[in-house]
Amino acid sequence: MMKSRKPLLTVLAAGTLLFAGSLIAQQDMPPQTPPPPPTDTAPQPQPQPQPQPVPQTPPASPAPAQSSMPATPPPAPPSASTAAAPPTGQADAATMNTPAGELSVHSSMPPPPPAGPAPAFEQLSGGGKYITEDQASAYPLLANDFLYADHNRDGRISKSEYARWTAGK
Repeated sequence: MMKSRKPLLTVLAAGTLLFAGSLIAQQDMPPQTPPPPPTDTAPQPQPQPQPQPVPQTPPASPAPAQSSMPATPPPAPPSASTAAAPPTGQADAATMNTPAGELSVHSSMPPPPPAGPAPAFEQLSGGGKYITEDQASAYPLLANDFLYADHNRDGRISKSEYARWTAGK
């Protein structure tokens, strides 16, 4: 007579689930030891003490002429993780103090190049009856809108299509 394997399979499945649960729990926990510091060869600046709050109101009685207390040092600059306000006129810039020095980040699009008024059709077409895509590259705004200006999609811009494009821009 064969013995039932059901109890053995139940114990094996329960053990597997317990082991998997403990692995998942260990992955969710933070590491017990901090990671090693980076091997940067640059000299590390000394940490600066945090500034002490300065009282805003003057003392009620005048201070004695001679004091055994040394003068208080000026407050330290803000910590390395604070961002400074962008310089005047640069709305898309930020300045950060980092251990390696000051870091400026600029994020903006360059201004578009001045295009001026649209040239005459004859100038762009070279005296021909239409403007090709290569000829349109002489005027960047037309080159950018070439597909829009080429109303009938024949790969070239006629004089009437050019007139319609210049009237609509």
